[in-house]
Amino acid sequence: MSRLHQIDHGTPVAHIDNPTGDLTLNTFFDEHYYPYAKVTKRRPELDKFIFDKHVRVQIGGLMLSELTPTILDRWVMNHVAGDYKASTINKHIFLLNRLLNVAEYWGYLDENRFKKRRIKQLRIGDQPQRFLSQDEIRKLLAACKYDPHPHIALFVQLLLLSGARKSEARLMKWSYVETTSGLWTVPLSKNGKKRRITLSKAALNVLDETRALNCALNLPTGENDYVFINPRTGQNYHSFYAAWHRIRKQIGLDSVRIHDLRHTYASLLINNGASIYEVQKLLGHHHISMTERYAHLLPDTLQQRVETLSSLVD
Repeated sequence: MSRLHQIDHGTPVAHIDNPTGDLTLNTFFDEHYYPYAKVTKRRPELDKFIFDKHVRVQIGGLMLSELTPTILDRWVMNHVAGDYKASTINKHIFLLNRLLNVAEYWGYLDENRFKKRRIKQLRIGDQPQRFLSQDEIRKLLAACKYDPHPHIALFVQLLLLSGARKSEARLMKWSYVETTSGLWTVPLSKNGKKRRITLSKAALNVLDETRALNCALNLPTGENDYVFINPRTGQNYHSFYAAWHRIRKQIGLDSVRIHDLRHTYASLLINNGASIYEVQKLLGHHHISMTERYAHLLPDTLQQRVETLSSLVD
């Protein structure tokens, strides 16, 4: 017997009134949480990826009733010992906290079981903005060109020329690009909405080179195929991190992240006369406050404005 409950933005899901028996965390995830996530979350497969890799083997075999604060803290400490970044560990903590919240709400955990002792996320400082100089860009592109990874050079060029997020480029399909208008449509961006990226001729040339490379590697280039396909798996790449880590270390840019290519794109725009409003539109920021982090790169136009006014008054 089930009833409908409104959870997470009003999405109706089946809720069992009287859950019976203790479940392992794995069973709760597979039989209850994941079916729920598939109808309530934008990217449920990300939850499954994190759970399978970082929870299932480590603590997934334990009963929900056995998940004590000590066990959960030890799970977090093992992540820290594994040299994961704090931001990455926080994503894993967030997922496990969400699982426990849902289990408690549905009655699989005693009420208030972890009410006073939740897993605490790690503190992380503000990520520093890193802008590549023209010399660093040249060194980076040259190193990418000679790296054995077949697509890394084209992938990096596209990010530098478009300001796209790495996930947007990684999940890009040929049907998303209108070559005549130079527009790349991202069906679902980070803020949950569709956005369009304006592509330059140089960016379109990169896509032409990618198509030619894929044909040479006997990879499909149909409308519904991914642009960047792993020749080994025949699927889109899950990550470019291994190649990126190898390349940045080789040229002495160990602290540079792939996301810094997006920062560099913004800085190049501003340094060449683009306004904050234009950068906001090109980056697809929903709020101007996200773009204002680049305001310090603008030339000092305020002094020029007041000098213009003073000359008029004179």
